[in-house]
Amino acid sequence: MTHSASGLLFARARTSAADERVYLAKLALLAVLTALGVVLALRPEPLFLIVGVLLLAAMYTHAVELQHQALHHSAFRASWPHRLVGVPLGLPMLVVYTHYRIRHLQHHRHLGTPQDTEFFGFDTRKPLTVGLLLRGMFDYARVYFVLRDVVRAATGRWRYEYGDLSPAMRRRAVTEHLILGALLCGVLVLVAIGHYDIVIRLWLLPLLFAVPMHFLVELPEHILCDTESADVLRNTRSIRGSRLSTWFTNGNNLHIEHHAAMAVPINQLPARHEETRSRAVHVERTYPDFYRTLWRAIKTSAH
Repeated sequence: MTHSASGLLFARARTSAADERVYLAKLALLAVLTALGVVLALRPEPLFLIVGVLLLAAMYTHAVELQHQALHHSAFRASWPHRLVGVPLGLPMLVVYTHYRIRHLQHHRHLGTPQDTEFFGFDTRKPLTVGLLLRGMFDYARVYFVLRDVVRAATGRWRYEYGDLSPAMRRRAVTEHLILGALLCGVLVLVAIGHYDIVIRLWLLPLLFAVPMHFLVELPEHILCDTESADVLRNTRSIRGSRLSTWFTNGNNLHIEHHAAMAVPINQLPARHEETRSRAVHVERTYPDFYRTLWRAIKTSAH
């Protein structure tokens, strides 16, 4: 839908050197906090183990949000670093960068239509029930489908199921599935030689918590919005949030702003929020506000 050119919300903006520095600082902080999580998760004390596992789960979730910015090519001025950075960011949660990028850009293009191909989360076109929400929240079955795609890539049978791909994009997706497969083979080797405790502490347990954690980050984007409208001011939600939630979700809380101009660097989105508040239908102050609204909607739909 075409909107008035007045205001900042729908204005395009190029990635600057300052935007690059902000993103690199986020990557550096991710690396530091992940290293801290590793140290704590390997400690023998149960409390340190729990804190370390939860911290790693949070960082694996945060890494996918940083990967989301990379797939939009809004983190660096040149295009080539995005894939270089984006591929490893998704590996802990088994997210293949090019596959995610192709499908997510289709989501942006087809939001509000039956062709929407959102990569994660709850299909907002389905009935709102506790059972379906819990199924989406604990979607560990996705691991099986990723492993299936790794096998298909290794045997030359991988195909993209939501449309046609150019040969170059298909090669990229296949290569990245093979990279993930090689990493998983390395994990199996660690288990085989007796280091299963490391695998459990540094990956399996954090992944167990990261799956629902990431679902809760993604869920507010479009649920309870007008999913049959192509108007981003009606089919998407923004949450003002705090500095902490804006950092942790890497600006995913400002989702209207992102959909209005998806190639704008994430750190520029807060400046557009005041306009969103004055023009959009679904704007929340905090994440708890959103989840209270969701709970009321669930109770209403149950009656």
